[in-house]
Amino acid sequence: MTRLRALVALAALVVASGLVAVIPSTAASAAACSASWQASAVYWGGGQVSHNGRNYQAKWWTQNEAPPGTTGVWEDLGACGGGTTPPPTGGACNHPNWVAGTWYTAGAIVRYTNGLYYVAEHDNPGYDPIVSTWYWEPYTCGGQPPTSPPPTNPGGFVVTEAQFNQMFPGRNSFYTYSGLVAALSAYSAFARTGSATVQRQEAAAFLANVYHETGGLVHVVEQNTANYPHYCDYGQPYGCPAGQAAYYGRGPIQLSWNFNYNAAGIALNLPLLTNPWLVQTDAAVAWKTGIWYWMTQNGPGSMTAHNAMVGGAGFGETIRSINGSIECNGGNPAQVQSRVTRYQQFVGILGVPAGANLYC
Repeated sequence: MTRLRALVALAALVVASGLVAVIPSTAASAAACSASWQASAVYWGGGQVSHNGRNYQAKWWTQNEAPPGTTGVWEDLGACGGGTTPPPTGGACNHPNWVAGTWYTAGAIVRYTNGLYYVAEHDNPGYDPIVSTWYWEPYTCGGQPPTSPPPTNPGGFVVTEAQFNQMFPGRNSFYTYSGLVAALSAYSAFARTGSATVQRQEAAAFLANVYHETGGLVHVVEQNTANYPHYCDYGQPYGCPAGQAAYYGRGPIQLSWNFNYNAAGIALNLPLLTNPWLVQTDAAVAWKTGIWYWMTQNGPGSMTAHNAMVGGAGFGETIRSINGSIECNGGNPAQVQSRVTRYQQFVGILGVPAGANLYC
């Protein structure tokens, strides 16, 4: 019995000694600092920097916002310096393929169609990992290199074509992304005013209202043909040269009435009063009329939708500028909620917060 106890004690001592020897070798050393943050540099989702002795990772596109920032774009990775960052351990890359429309919780890892892996930073209903960079970030699996930053957007628009396609998966082929980008030249301040966050919020607000007005960019013209003759106001000095029933709703914000076609035509230098059909046959013209209304018309509200977004009045005021008392002040809360829900989805795709004052 004495010898047995001695053997047990010796074994315990060996185990304990092994643990003491292992712990120092596996203790996490301080992470090395990433490249220092630069105000003029553009950082995409997944990009890492160091600032004031700490490492940070961008959740989405950012510029000029020093970590830790105020918009939530920077994820704090902890203190850095005094050591080296251990390489990723990798492991078996047997994560499931990403499936659009499948609900993913934060932490879920998927294999995208490009063969690369992504981890969900936030719960999401199956958003595209290379489009919705606020919801997903590249994941290193088995030594796999991180993804490259997305290409620069054509025309400097804050919504990429991939994001546009995600917003409007069932859109009418008439509403092209190229037509939208071409229409941006009509109003240089549209989605280019204020901070990067405000610019994305305005683009999301415009497209959310457009979605609501057209059933997801499905309808190019007003569906109720019985209304067509009602949009001619003969009280205007120029009358209705294209015909009484020619000024029905068309385009992404459903431009209607002869006086609106006249005003838009003058502003855009287009013959819309005499040829309103341009709005349903030329995608760039259609988008221009939508942006014209957004940028210049108060509608039934007290400000333009553009000023509402860049001035901080909030998304709710854009609804008022488009449909006023028909929806606001309890007029039709279900319609208001539909617009708000779509706006919240779109700012999520663009990786920015929705802001305050969502309702009217």
